[in-house]
Amino acid sequence: MSVSIDSHAIVSPKAKLGDGVRVGAFSIIEDDVVIGDGTWIGAHVGVYNGSRIGHECKIHQAAAVGSPPQDLKYKGEPTLLEVGEKTIIREYVTLNRGTIENGKTSVGSNCLLMAYTHVAHDCIVGNNAILANCATLGGHVTLGEWVIVGGLTPVHQFCRIGDHAMIGGGFRVVKDVPPYVLAGQEPLTFEGLNLVGLRRRGLTAQAIEHLDKAFRLLYRSNLNVSQAVARIVEEVELTTEVQNLIQFIASSKRGIIFGHSNRS
Repeated sequence: MSVSIDSHAIVSPKAKLGDGVRVGAFSIIEDDVVIGDGTWIGAHVGVYNGSRIGHECKIHQAAAVGSPPQDLKYKGEPTLLEVGEKTIIREYVTLNRGTIENGKTSVGSNCLLMAYTHVAHDCIVGNNAILANCATLGGHVTLGEWVIVGGLTPVHQFCRIGDHAMIGGGFRVVKDVPPYVLAGQEPLTFEGLNLVGLRRRGLTAQAIEHLDKAFRLLYRSNLNVSQAVARIVEEVELTTEVQNLIQFIASSKRGIIFGHSNRS
């Protein structure tokens, strides 16, 4: 299948476009760009040097993909933005490439980035993530697999959000959000397990029961985090999901969000 480029688009002859790529009017694709087979690019899109776009993605009007990081330390070093397969990038999304510190920004496969979302330099966004309108990720943010971030939600630089977590719209994320949870309120608080998401992902009732017991110890027992983790190790079956939770907490540098019993 041949490449289709609108006559009003500007596409560098050095860019590498896969079979079936379509480029809309007034879009600009710079030299050091690789775009996978079957990807569709709408009108007025900028795809900048260092961009690596996977197969069958859709990039809508006026998105800025792979633009330089908004970091005063950045001095023009060659860095990357990588986007996986079948990811949808809606109108006016901005995706910055990495800085020399990590070298790249990464967005996974099968993600949906709704209008006006921003992914800053050196972020890692896992597969199947959804960022609702105007969600904003600061630099070095990490999202796990199947994460949902609500609209108008800013995520502070260096924060992490674990697998299958869901953040409500309009709340600030300034601490790490453990996997498998629903989070909301101000300051951001553990609201319960993301039961709908977990069931959709195929977790068994027994696996969910073990997670529920672990989170009750973590957030409903009036123990501090270290004490709660010790109790989890002693009293909860260490399934893959429970181990993932323990490892997430152990590797947290910003600390995890509060529960109702330990808000401050």
